[in-house]
Amino acid sequence: MNPSKTTAESSDDYCGTFYAAKLLDLSVGTVQSLVEKNELQAWKTRGGHRRISMQSILEYQQRHNIKGGLDRTRQPRLKVLIVDDDSVTLEIIRAMIDKWGFPMDCTLMASALEALLDFNTLRPDVLITDLRMQGVDGFELLKTLSATPAANGTAVVALTGMTPEEIEERGGLPSSTIVCQKPINSQWLNGFFSALVAIRQDVAPNIGKIQIESQDN
Repeated sequence: MNPSKTTAESSDDYCGTFYAAKLLDLSVGTVQSLVEKNELQAWKTRGGHRRISMQSILEYQQRHNIKGGLDRTRQPRLKVLIVDDDSVTLEIIRAMIDKWGFPMDCTLMASALEALLDFNTLRPDVLITDLRMQGVDGFELLKTLSATPAANGTAVVALTGMTPEEIEERGGLPSSTIVCQKPINSQWLNGFFSALVAIRQDVAPNIGKIQIESQDN
């Protein structure tokens, strides 16, 4: 495994273990084994999340004559960061996303502090975060990111069971934040990701308009 921190922070051409497994039609365990054998080039973020070089995936596909995978790796894919200190919620969201089969690379984190430390490296297209968390909570996370250039262009969804009044009592949220009430509305989330994927593929022109419509539904 390539431990170079510089490589991880200077290249956007990477994906996570779960997405690599989908591209190669292999199990997550097999992909991890290929990384350990240096058949796939990878590194880890400060939070311990593995990042796999897309170039090494392409080379592996070519070596093993994996058909169809080359086109799939070129699809515009969303990088999604999900932050929640409830492991059940994390797994529910990931299970939904895996079932939908969108071209996305998801990273799960159990703390807002971990998300802040790795945000510049991950540079996610979408951030989904709980608001009530132990230690650094979602309010502090979003307030800090609102002043972070690396977060410009990141679509933010706040998951919460709090009422609008309770949110305002905590100082409110950045104006661009989309608030999604718990329990999670899977139909809304599916539509939200469908819209973002369409934008990535230049099907739809205006991300702001789609976000507003999604929030109102």
